[in-house]
Amino acid sequence: MNWISVATRVFFLTVLAAAVGFYYGYPWVAVMITLIGVLAYWLYQLRRMQLWLQDPRQRPPDVYGIWGELLAQIYVHQRKNKEVQESLRSTVNYLQDSFASMRDGVVMVGEQGAIKWFNKAVEPLLGLRYPDDRGQTLTNLVRAPEFNAYFLGGDYTSPLEYCITGDVSLHLRVEITHFGHGARLLFVRDVTAAVRIEQIRRDFVGNVSHELRTPLTVITGYLGTFLTDTDGLPPQYHKALLQMEQQAQRMENLLKDLLWLSRIESEQREGKQELVNIGTLLEELRDEVAGVNPERKLDLALETNQGVYGDYRELYSAVSNLVNNAIKYSPQDSPVRVCWRQQGDSCLLSVHDRGMGIDSVHFPRLTERFYRVDESRSSTTGGTGIGLAIVKHVAAVHGARLQIESELGEGSTFTLVFPVRS
Repeated sequence: MNWISVATRVFFLTVLAAAVGFYYGYPWVAVMITLIGVLAYWLYQLRRMQLWLQDPRQRPPDVYGIWGELLAQIYVHQRKNKEVQESLRSTVNYLQDSFASMRDGVVMVGEQGAIKWFNKAVEPLLGLRYPDDRGQTLTNLVRAPEFNAYFLGGDYTSPLEYCITGDVSLHLRVEITHFGHGARLLFVRDVTAAVRIEQIRRDFVGNVSHELRTPLTVITGYLGTFLTDTDGLPPQYHKALLQMEQQAQRMENLLKDLLWLSRIESEQREGKQELVNIGTLLEELRDEVAGVNPERKLDLALETNQGVYGDYRELYSAVSNLVNNAIKYSPQDSPVRVCWRQQGDSCLLSVHDRGMGIDSVHFPRLTERFYRVDESRSSTTGGTGIGLAIVKHVAAVHGARLQIESELGEGSTFTLVFPVRS
């Protein structure tokens, strides 16, 4: 039954009441009484529906006509909604049980920053207490300025790592993702052990490199003395001494790169932000290349005068490593082109060569320390395997990224992409 049928019935009932009233001489009174009766019946049905809606656990009342159909449809929708709610509740419980079993800390935060749920693992990391802190604003409970700035900043493309000082120092890694309508999911991990291992590795590399410099200096000194007077040496020793000097020089270059990498990794970044004129830096590098390798040509294309905030020496070392690699792995008569340009909200420093190129399968590992694309090629060029690791680190601390494009037989292009600061 639809509303048209109901309207039709009311109309014919009203006509019938008017006819009966006309027979007795009171047509309008009969119509009014009939309409009041219909209205009273509808109000009664509405009252029954209201009582049922106030306690939907009961079955709907037995009602006939369109009211029965309305109640039946409402009842069906309620059952469906209940099933959906139970399914969602089951899913949420499953996710919470899964997160509760994780070793990493997990926090669910609502749109306004209020804590909805968190697992036991996060309590010692962020200092939360369950269930007392549910409903509290997360930034009011976590006092670390780095965490609050990261949480309120809204840019979660990169994870946050920060240190909590106290009786025991903790290094935490925080990752945040959006879900639902403005809600956020936080994963907090204790990376103290990994940070300590990395610091031990850096200290070891730095200390060993420093300790090796003294004996290496003595060795190269004696080799230089011997080679200044080769007339008094047996001929068979001359070639051996030259090879020893070459390898000693290669070792010295390796130690220099290791010490420099160890130094820039351990230095604090505060107070080292100066506006570096990249054009001046590239011109200085071109003069250096001309002095060391006068036969090699370095073409500069300075298309912007935009500067970069950072440390001049670190930027110079990164760019010089890219340029020196391009010179080493390209033909003698092939110029190396360096371009500094602005593209949108980024500035790009590209170093292009026409060398043998690099297979793309090596791209993910090129910035690893001591990684060799070709052992024979690196031994002939005297490379240390540290240059691109230095470039990657300098790029990271300056908010830049390294892009690599290469094709076998066509050459390579290494590009540092710097964000433009307003």
